[in-house]
Amino acid sequence: MLWHAIAPVRRYTKASHDVVRHPRLCSDAKILLLYVQGLPDEQTHLALSEHGRKLGIKGRAFQRAKEQLVVNGFVHERKVSGARGLWTTLQLFANVPLSDDDALAVWREAAACVEASPGVQFPAVGQPGPRTVGHQLPVDEELGENSSRPPTQAPDGEVALEALSPEEAQVERVLLSLRECRRDLRLGVPEARSLIAPAVEWLRRGVSGAELRQVLSSGLPTGRVRSAVGFLRHRLEQKMPEAPAPEPAPAPESTPEPAQEPPPPAVVAPLVTCEGPGNEHVFRAYGGATLCPDCQQAAAWARWAERRAADLGVDLAEDAAKAVEAGRDPDGWRSRLAAAAAVAEGGAE
Repeated sequence: MLWHAIAPVRRYTKASHDVVRHPRLCSDAKILLLYVQGLPDEQTHLALSEHGRKLGIKGRAFQRAKEQLVVNGFVHERKVSGARGLWTTLQLFANVPLSDDDALAVWREAAACVEASPGVQFPAVGQPGPRTVGHQLPVDEELGENSSRPPTQAPDGEVALEALSPEEAQVERVLLSLRECRRDLRLGVPEARSLIAPAVEWLRRGVSGAELRQVLSSGLPTGRVRSAVGFLRHRLEQKMPEAPAPEPAPAPESTPEPAQEPPPPAVVAPLVTCEGPGNEHVFRAYGGATLCPDCQQAAAWARWAERRAADLGVDLAEDAAKAVEAGRDPDGWRSRLAAAAAVAEGGAE
């Protein structure tokens, strides 16, 4: 590509490469910016739409170009009330991007915020005086550098901002950093501090600063946000997470139950020598017994045999002994009873 250029010696506008190569400005916005930058002082009182009409930029094309200049900080507008309650729109046009605080400082320096009568129109850059923007920069000044600085001291009448706690300072940093996501979410320090109360509640409900910034900067509308403060306040209130459930109260300390005494050991009956007939043998006596169970059963049979013999009229002790001996027959009580009855009948004959 061949390139041939002759540097003009008069009637030229010095433009920064940052403006000419700006990726977010269309050609109409760039032409409008360079055109207004080179206007003489006597033509700065016209509105931006009048200059666009002279360039043939009208309707939707002008609205699109102006919107891009506003979003990227080249154009700022401010409405002030006149003496009889009528509103006047002041426009500030810059060849370098200005933040809201920088634009406010320029208006203060140019005394553009004074009350005006409805029939008087102020120039876009303020009252007549030395031009603040739109002039050619000196050769030794770096192109694209913003030379305007906000005042170091707050003017009289402004209330000093109160000191913040560490939690509130963290929320303020998150709110002020939203300008990095989109320019129309730019907040001033007083605006950010008006949103601190609902934003701090998010931190108290377990949301970190990074998560809060993600919630506020994601899912933004496609168009331009008209009021960053109103939009963020609505999102903080509508997307507020649920409050954590209160922790259950600690259970009262229970009184320890008295230790149960172990059950008494089982009583084991002592061994006692049986007083019954036969070989000497021992048994465990319960309740003061002197006969073992076998001897007790034999004695019971003997007493039964004696009563049976008395009923049958048998008086012989020998026959009773035989009946007792027969009662010990292992064949069962029927056989033993039959044997005792037979002995008794034989004695009666």
